[in-house]
Amino acid sequence: MAGQQRAPRQPGRAERPGRDVTAWRPGVPGVVEVFHAHFTEYAYPMHVHEAWTLLIVDDGAVRYDLDRHEHGTPHDTVSLLPPHVPHNGSAATPEGFSKRVVYLDATRLGDELIGAAVDGPDLRDPVLRRRVGQLHTALAHAGDELEAESRLTLIAERLEEHLRHRSAGGGRPPRRDPLLARRLRELLDERVAHGLALEEAAALLGAHPAHLVRAFSTAYGIAPHQYLMSRRVGRARRLLLEGRPPGEVAPAAGFYDQAHLTRHFKRLVGVTPGRYRLSARWAS
Repeated sequence: MAGQQRAPRQPGRAERPGRDVTAWRPGVPGVVEVFHAHFTEYAYPMHVHEAWTLLIVDDGAVRYDLDRHEHGTPHDTVSLLPPHVPHNGSAATPEGFSKRVVYLDATRLGDELIGAAVDGPDLRDPVLRRRVGQLHTALAHAGDELEAESRLTLIAERLEEHLRHRSAGGGRPPRRDPLLARRLRELLDERVAHGLALEEAAALLGAHPAHLVRAFSTAYGIAPHQYLMSRRVGRARRLLLEGRPPGEVAPAAGFYDQAHLTRHFKRLVGVTPGRYRLSARWAS
C-alpha cells in the first residue's frame, strides 16, 4: 500500500428475497466498482455500462444477450462485456447464480478492443479465471492494493492477448530484465513501511507495469507484492521479538491494521503475531 491511506468505505450489502448484493469502490487505479451478487429470480433488463464488465460466475450460470446474440457463463468462463454495448442478464438455472464483477475503466482496456469483445465476450481460460478470483480476494482486503494492482495488470495484459487474437495457451516467454528487477527490488526495500503503488513504480523506473511485474517475477521467482509482504512480515517479527505489541507493530511494519498484519503473518509464519510474541517471551 502506498502510505497509510484513509480506510476505504466498507462494502455495503443489500438483501431482498432472492437477492444478496455487496458493492464497493477500492482504491485501485482503473477499478470503478467491485460487485458481488447472488440472484435467483431477478433478471436484468437491457442496459449499458460506461466501464468494462469483467465477470466470473461461482455458482449456477447466467445467460445474456449482447449485440442481439445469446451468450452464457458457466463457472469456468471469464466474461468480458464491453462498455456502451447493450446487454441483459438472467439466471440460466432454477437455483439462480452467484457472480463476482469488476468494472474497469478505459485506462485498463482501450475502446479499440470493444469490437473484439462483442464478437467473443466469453473466454475459456483457466489461468485467467484463477487470476480473476485472486484479484477479488486482494480487492476485498484493505492494505493489499499492490497485490491487486499487480494481479489486475497481468489480467489486463492477458485479456488484450485474447482480444487481439493472440495465443492464450501460454503466451510469449517472459523477457528477462535483471537490471530492472534489481531496481524495483531496491525501491521496494526503501519503501517497506511506506509502501509503493505499481503505477508509481512504473513511472519512477520508466517501465510498463506488466513488464515490471514479469521482470521481477522472472528474476526472483516471486511477485513484487509477495516480496514486499515478506519483507514486512520479517520486520514485524523483529519488532515482536523486541516485545512490542501487535497493534503497535502493524503500522510500524507497513500493515494497514492489526488484522492485515495477522492475516499475512499467520500465512507466512504459521502462527498469529500474538502467539509468536508470547512464545518468544517465554523462551527468553
